Amino acid sequence: MAEASRWHRGGASKHKLHYRKEVEITTTLQELLLYFIFLINLCILTFGMVNPHMYYLNKVMSSLFLDTSVPGEERTNFKSIRSITDFWKFMEGPLLEGLYWDSWYNNHQLYNLKNSSRIYYENILLGVPRVRQLKVRNNTCKVYSSFQSLMSECYGKYTSANEDLSNFGLQINTEWRYSTSNTNSPWHWGFLGVYRNGGYIFTLSKSKSETKNKFIDLRLNSWITRGTRVIFIDFSLYNANVNLFCIIRLVAEFPATGGILTSWQFYSVKLLRYVSYYDYFIASCEITFCIFLFVFTTQEVKKIKEFKSAYFKSIWNWLELLLLLLCFVAVSFNTYYNVQIFLLLGQLLKSTETYSDFYFLACWHIYYNNIIAITIFFAWIKNMFLAIINDTYSEVKADYSIGRRPDFELGKMIKQSYKNVLEKFRLKKAQKDEDKKTKGSGDLAEQARREGFDENEIQKAEQMKKWKERLEKKYYSMEIQDDYQPVTQEEFRELFLYAVELEKELHYINLKLNQVVRKVSAL
Repeated sequence: MAEASRWHRGGASKHKLHYRKEVEITTTLQELLLYFIFLINLCILTFGMVNPHMYYLNKVMSSLFLDTSVPGEERTNFKSIRSITDFWKFMEGPLLEGLYWDSWYNNHQLYNLKNSSRIYYENILLGVPRVRQLKVRNNTCKVYSSFQSLMSECYGKYTSANEDLSNFGLQINTEWRYSTSNTNSPWHWGFLGVYRNGGYIFTLSKSKSETKNKFIDLRLNSWITRGTRVIFIDFSLYNANVNLFCIIRLVAEFPATGGILTSWQFYSVKLLRYVSYYDYFIASCEITFCIFLFVFTTQEVKKIKEFKSAYFKSIWNWLELLLLLLCFVAVSFNTYYNVQIFLLLGQLLKSTETYSDFYFLACWHIYYNNIIAITIFFAWIKNMFLAIINDTYSEVKADYSIGRRPDFELGKMIKQSYKNVLEKFRLKKAQKDEDKKTKGSGDLAEQARREGFDENEIQKAEQMKKWKERLEKKYYSMEIQDDYQPVTQEEFRELFLYAVELEKELHYINLKLNQVVRKVSAL
């Protein structure tokens, strides 16, 4: 009979089940620790790429080019531009003065500028700035017949289909001739449309006076027309003190309704990645991140092979796959970004007389920052405790739902380890708890007598408690190491009597509750 019972139970003894639970909890703690280290590493990667100097560099440059007013007109700056006249005032005033710093504040040359501007004396202007215009053709919209006598021209909103590709004006230089794009920079998403690369382009001179004459010539010859829809002003700076590049784009959009809408982009990025010891520490964190990614991927592949289609029925598994996908995308972005820096940075720094297009590298830096931010968001959103201990938690919950104590609990393991340490160092006697338990039981009986309980009720309660303790000792004790034992007839009789007495007590309590309810209703 015992053999049959053991076969029915799967042939596993209690001490083996207990050992297996210990292994599960130990493994769970190890996974928690591993995932916690992964989160710390991911946070270092995310926040280690930024520093306060990026904020301050953006703030200084935005204050110079956005908030500086036109001389004599305090309310006219780049942010407040509303007309073509305001635009040319900005170009010939704040922009010109902000780009060309060729002497110290006392008009003395402090050091050799090597034919380059030093904005705020600390930021080197890389190459020369570039100005680019996009236009639309005439008749890209239809004038209502009643107004055709008053207005024969119609310039619609900007689209790639409406874009004007023909030469105009003086047609002698690049600013009057359409140029196709030779850059990999993404299209610009503005307030009024998505603008592609190319257009009517010119670069500024190294000389401040030549640039000013250029602006005056363009203004007098109506470089901005009714078909103009957007003008971009692009330039890049480098600050060696903090090893940061600042890529700046000022945008003026000319809607079909008239007027001007301004916007801007200031990107302070670290293109020279590995210079200081801290940079090499970040590099080691990147390598660690790749190792974690390989380990987690291997674990998920093993789970998919083991559980097959059942693997995809858990929401936690889908979250794991999403997190792994984001990690792979982040690694891919970072790899491509570093390769492009290696290939393009040297070429961009060599050309000092032409426009250096760092905007492409800045965009990819922003893409990488965005994807790593999304990755860390989902890494923290994932409830790592439920995701990792979900199986163990479900088993324990199932044990309690059927009225059976679980064979192993994390709290009991910690409590037992604590007791063992105290007993080992002779800080606590082994039988102390048992003495307290016996004393506490007697105190409860005396307290019940003082409160007026009937002696028969107290005796029945003590008898039921003894039955309960005897059954628990036989079937739920953690100290029993032998195989499962079948219930005898005498034990079944005791269990039946225990159930009958329990039913009587519940019936008695129910009657008392009904009496109380009737009294309350009568009131």
